[in-house]
Amino acid sequence: MHAIFGRTGPHEPNILQAMAQAMLHRGEDYATHTSEEITLCGEHLLHSQDGAISLACHGTAEHAAQLLVLYQQLGQAGFAQASTGFACAIYDAAQQQLVLARDHFGAKPLYYTMLDGQLAFATEIKALLAAGAPKQLNELALEQYLTFQYSVLEETFFKGIFKLLPGHCLVFAQGEIAVHEYWDAQFSPDDNAQLDDLADDIEQITQASIAQQAQVQGSFLSSGVDSSYIVASSRVPNTFTVGFDTGAYYNEATYAKELSDKLGLQHHNMLVPAQDYFAALPRMLWHADEPLADPAHMALHFVSELASEHVKEVFSGEGPDEFFGGYHVYREPLSLRHLTRLPMPLRRLLGKLASRLLPTGMKGRGYFIRGAQTVEQRFVGDAKIFSDAERKALLLRHAGSTAQDVTAPHYARVQHLDDTTKMQYLDIKLWLDGDILNGAEKITAAHGLQIHTPLLTRELFDIAARTPTKYRMSLADTKIAFRHAAKRKLPPEVAQKRKLGFPVPLRVWLREEQWANTVREAFASPTAQAYFNTGELLRLVDQHAAGKFDHSRKIWTVYCFLIWYREFLNERLGTRS
Repeated sequence: MHAIFGRTGPHEPNILQAMAQAMLHRGEDYATHTSEEITLCGEHLLHSQDGAISLACHGTAEHAAQLLVLYQQLGQAGFAQASTGFACAIYDAAQQQLVLARDHFGAKPLYYTMLDGQLAFATEIKALLAAGAPKQLNELALEQYLTFQYSVLEETFFKGIFKLLPGHCLVFAQGEIAVHEYWDAQFSPDDNAQLDDLADDIEQITQASIAQQAQVQGSFLSSGVDSSYIVASSRVPNTFTVGFDTGAYYNEATYAKELSDKLGLQHHNMLVPAQDYFAALPRMLWHADEPLADPAHMALHFVSELASEHVKEVFSGEGPDEFFGGYHVYREPLSLRHLTRLPMPLRRLLGKLASRLLPTGMKGRGYFIRGAQTVEQRFVGDAKIFSDAERKALLLRHAGSTAQDVTAPHYARVQHLDDTTKMQYLDIKLWLDGDILNGAEKITAAHGLQIHTPLLTRELFDIAARTPTKYRMSLADTKIAFRHAAKRKLPPEVAQKRKLGFPVPLRVWLREEQWANTVREAFASPTAQAYFNTGELLRLVDQHAAGKFDHSRKIWTVYCFLIWYREFLNERLGTRS
């Protein structure tokens, strides 16, 4: 089983069996350590020679061995030196404490809750629900989700169930929980760094990371540089892509097949129709544990299903976009540079005038509105679905929270950095964990796949951290240093290709009568009426279907919540194949 789970207190076999059953899709075999104080379960279970320390690890066998040694030598400080890609539970009998830890970036999920005075933990929330945790909706999580499109708080959508944050560890002793951070992603750009030297270091670290995972026989492959670089560097025999039959923009299979053919690899691809996409959403959301409205995760569902027919382990290209500046939105501070040189009162005046006088959609309106705000005010992550004002109008009940309640503590740590780097830091702390890695790990695991992310390493981040902004981002290009390294392995047109990342034609589908009506039905449901202003929801659908506005992401975000609610809170929690 590619997971860990357990609880403090005397062994309760029925509870542990229920937890394992809830994660049966991750495998049936796991090791168990039991005592009067603790039960630890997982794929990798190790003990110190004197038996005082027991460790369950979600990761590789090498992770488990390394973590045991580091903990014995350094205690909790050892986690910072560990290789990325783990979550672990350690029982220290000498200290009479349980220690949970999650790797630097959050490649493996880990959740915990208190049940009858004991701490229970698991890789998936549904295992904690099976152990007896109450299924009570956290409406503050819903409020923030409407902006971020994923669960962004420590307390999950289920009240009383928490996620352990990346780079953090938890100590449970004498009935008390203490959580602290052991590592943070600190950018320290070196303006004297040379582009060729950075590319040398990127190439060396990438090759070493891939070499450590030589058993992997397949890779996801979009048309982007990250997965292409992995494939060209590893020469895995199989590549996998999905597309949609609504035009070339929504089908990356052609690019992926061309590269695979050039490298002599076997390419596998499939086209996903809208019918299959909508039908598979409940299963994806059940495996995600919480609402997750990034449309690309449904593409990941299908490409994982395809890959699972051929291999057991796959490479995936997460990491470089956040590390080296791969998202086009990171160029915004450069495009606004002329406006942001003006005094803030003048910028606010221009923004107010643009908002009042220029019609919605007119070129230049958004430029002046964005320029009237600081980066801390305008950027909450790679996706911003509903504004604070929009979600206030949408929800029947709201706590008065704002998106800045979530982002401000992170921005406060990086006030010494330029705006582009601030944006990258925020995405590493929130988006990378809550959306990208959370979806990638759970969706691949749902199909019996082990995902490997050779570009998501602390060593590669260390290179990005000292890369000057000019070698990460320009008005003409993104992740410049990373692309410079990739050009050594890839044709120039691939190394420089604009990022797409399994684009999904939601905008198109939601203008078709069948799917617009499917959403309308959900938006008129009793659940929708319990939480939302349904008139506002239906207005979004009608405006989108009429082609007046593109509300597809707003519609999808609410629709995903409603389908998730049906799966977890309206029906009995069971298992899914």
